[in-house]
Amino acid sequence: MPMNEPQPAAFEASTTFRSKVQSKSAQIGVIGLGYVGLPLGLLFARNGFPTTGFDIDQAKVEMLAKGESYIRHIPGSAIAEQAEKKGFRATSDFAVLKEMDAILICVPTPLEQHHEPNLSFVCRTTEAIARYLRPGQLVVLESTTYPGTTEEVVLRLLEKSGLSCPILPYVTDGSHVTTPVETEGDFFLAFSPEREDPGNKEFQTHQIPKIVAGVNGSSALAAQALYGQAFEKTLLVSSTRVAEMAKILENTYRCVNIALVNELKLLCLRMGIDIWEVIEAARTKPFGFTPFFPGPGLGGHCIPIDPFYLAWKAHEYEFPTRFIELAGEINAAMPEHVVTSLAEALNTRKRCLQDARILILGVAYKKDIDDLRESPSLRIIELLKDKGSQVDYHDPYFPRLHRMRKYDFGGMAAVEPTAEALASYDAVVIVTDHSSYDYATIVRHSRLVVDTRNATKEVKEHRDRIVLC
Repeated sequence: MPMNEPQPAAFEASTTFRSKVQSKSAQIGVIGLGYVGLPLGLLFARNGFPTTGFDIDQAKVEMLAKGESYIRHIPGSAIAEQAEKKGFRATSDFAVLKEMDAILICVPTPLEQHHEPNLSFVCRTTEAIARYLRPGQLVVLESTTYPGTTEEVVLRLLEKSGLSCPILPYVTDGSHVTTPVETEGDFFLAFSPEREDPGNKEFQTHQIPKIVAGVNGSSALAAQALYGQAFEKTLLVSSTRVAEMAKILENTYRCVNIALVNELKLLCLRMGIDIWEVIEAARTKPFGFTPFFPGPGLGGHCIPIDPFYLAWKAHEYEFPTRFIELAGEINAAMPEHVVTSLAEALNTRKRCLQDARILILGVAYKKDIDDLRESPSLRIIELLKDKGSQVDYHDPYFPRLHRMRKYDFGGMAAVEPTAEALASYDAVVIVTDHSSYDYATIVRHSRLVVDTRNATKEVKEHRDRIVLC
């Protein structure tokens, strides 16, 4: 795939790095082999780059070494193929970083208990890089974070190595740096936000345009040269702050619109209006409307978290982000709404939550994936247990619930939703609408179905057993 040609000054500044990229001899290191890092590493390996994945989880490293996958939508055959070609390897030995020409950081950026950013993974990773940093290397942060992180946190930690990378302004037209590029600096530093959507079969990693920015023009061009070899399109922006804010905007946009439709759902329930029918009617407008859908709460590694990163950073500028914070509050309250709706539905059947037997269908944060990060199902299970319910769950991708950062259900094991099992529960709650579920069968054999996703919309029989929530 051809690279955008830089102007002569930029070429002179990064000639060694760029020549390695062009010859595909540049060694690529990807730190964090999760839902972002593993597909990214395999993408560079498929494009002919010797790629090394780094992770502190030795179990992941050992599985990858055997050509096995721990992420459902990434087949083990893809890993084994690249390992056999010696295009991809995994290690927990961070001393190998000194061999890398480009180091891409793909580690988690979770929230603290009170919605403050937790950059501990980014900081520890950057400190590890700094120990082995050498001149000419490119370091790219891909983890979603607040505007200013690359310059204020990552650069500061990297420069403790004694090497420097100055912050210098540059101008870009999206494809080229259009101002003279300074050549000072020992290494390159850039930000390029991940845009993975696990389970999305319409867009693969390399098809999603890659936003790229550097702390200076030569860093931006070095990163663009690298990503241009693996992605169909790159977009060069004028600073790492712009790139960081673009990623936050993408997810805040979704968070706010989901909060809007969740609030409208609550209103429609009171008014006796079917919100799902309302959305289907509104989406027939061919312009000016994008459909968003209500649900039991937000999940995943981005939408429930990123807006709070921006809200936290805004405090530094004494700027209240009331709209964003309100959206976060509405979405965060949806699991409580589900439990309240369940309690009301049970009351009409002369049952109460305490001691009620409840089956949760789906713990992944969205359909057809094996990812339960920030899943609203986990909060719903916790709330029900707190109220004295006897709770079981089923999810085709999670035979057991391992201990998590915020939740520990004691190794709770999945229960198969057989006809006999469904009939034994006071209520079945559909939280994740996996395609593998036979919703007609679920409704037929259950006493009560609380449907948070409108998954039962095509079921015609026993509608009196369904409560849309």
